[in-house]
Amino acid sequence: MRAGILKKNDELARALRQRFEMAGVYVVNLVSSPGTGKTALLERTMRELVAGGSRVAALVGDLETDNDARRLARSGADVRQINTHGRCHLEAEMIGDFLDAWDLSQLDYLFIENVGNLVCPSSYDLGEATRVVLLSVTEGEDKPLKYPTIFNSADVAIITKMDLAEACDFDAAAAQAAIEAVRPGMRILSLSSKTGVGMGTWLDALYSGRRTLAATNTPA
Repeated sequence: MRAGILKKNDELARALRQRFEMAGVYVVNLVSSPGTGKTALLERTMRELVAGGSRVAALVGDLETDNDARRLARSGADVRQINTHGRCHLEAEMIGDFLDAWDLSQLDYLFIENVGNLVCPSSYDLGEATRVVLLSVTEGEDKPLKYPTIFNSADVAIITKMDLAEACDFDAAAAQAAIEAVRPGMRILSLSSKTGVGMGTWLDALYSGRRTLAATNTPA
């Protein structure tokens, strides 16, 4: 039964990915455990993209509340809440259900904030162009070794809350080695949403992803 559910999800995700690519919207799926600073990162990211003239929207997954969606809406972007009512992850069908009222061709970026969990989201493709996994300095350097599947399925790893690194005695080299052990060659970014350190590199990565998508869609 589980295999059938995942197969159906994969089929829907492929259709979503094709729809996103045809519309020219760059889709980023953020996954992490609760408390990693995912919403804080997304709030600052969206605010800066909107200020720079980008057209941005977000889908926010949560078990029951809309707290994060209301917080992200302060960025000026269009934000919609998906309540999963007990499910520990978002699925492609949920994403598709919430897209119908949007003209995707009028968006540059669509962010998906997944439910806070490092296990279940790893098995569910949402049609995103890039999956980003977050690890905060407060969680410990060995998190990638404890949850290898989610790190192995992601395209980029972001170490968050770097403003707390010294206070937490965080060993950045050990964390990067743990990520490298799980996913050799994976791109790793370090930043602080609070101070802004590292945000420029993250935004440049988003701009680059969007440009690559646009170039792919440009007729030869």
